Amino acid sequence: GLDFPMLLIFDPPMSLPTTTADEVIAALQWRYATKVFDPTRKIPAETWTTLERSLILTPSSFGLQPWKFLVIQDPGIREELMPHAWKQRQVVDCSHLVVMTVPKILQESYIDANITKMVEVRGGSADGLLGFRKMVAGFRSQLETQGELQHWAKLQTYIALGQFMLAAAMLGIDTCPMEGFDVEKFDSVLGLEKEGMTTSVLCPAGYRSEDDRYAGLPKVRFDRDTVIEHR
Repeated sequence: GLDFPMLLIFDPPMSLPTTTADEVIAALQWRYATKVFDPTRKIPAETWTTLERSLILTPSSFGLQPWKFLVIQDPGIREELMPHAWKQRQVVDCSHLVVMTVPKILQESYIDANITKMVEVRGGSADGLLGFRKMVAGFRSQLETQGELQHWAKLQTYIALGQFMLAAAMLGIDTCPMEGFDVEKFDSVLGLEKEGMTTSVLCPAGYRSEDDRYAGLPKVRFDRDTVIEHR
């Protein structure tokens, strides 16, 4: 069976820490898709714990959290994965490699696991959530009929990817979102097939190398009026 992702509960802060608009934009301007990581530099444990918490706190449709995040630290596994990632060295040279995976078939048991957790955290009863369960189960069934169930789950991981990258940038950690890999080969190396899971997207994290010529290039973005329209 599948291991359901556990939602860790953190007490909400009395007030949010102050982050200025300039600080947010500065972090986003600073980040880029890192092409060359410094393999000698490792993310401190405390910082990495914060980044894992950012993954756990990712929002998802209906709160189903249809994912498992694999943090690959074993150098041997990374070397084995690298040829299947278009030979991109980021997979090997980063400090932490995050492989975001989803179930090949999202079973209804995910809905029940979510409801169980909701009752545990918020109180009430599963019976009181029967209407919610019926709605979500109907949505899931429709996606399965349309052959879109796995695709929907993969789209959820891109929410996690974006949140992870922003959190990393705010902490001065470099990342590189990656879709360039052989899904079947990754699944085989990581033994995902027997777990009913499949690879969705990768995100190496660490520190940029001084040799990465892309680090200093200005960002190429369309003008605000091109991509944002107020109606």
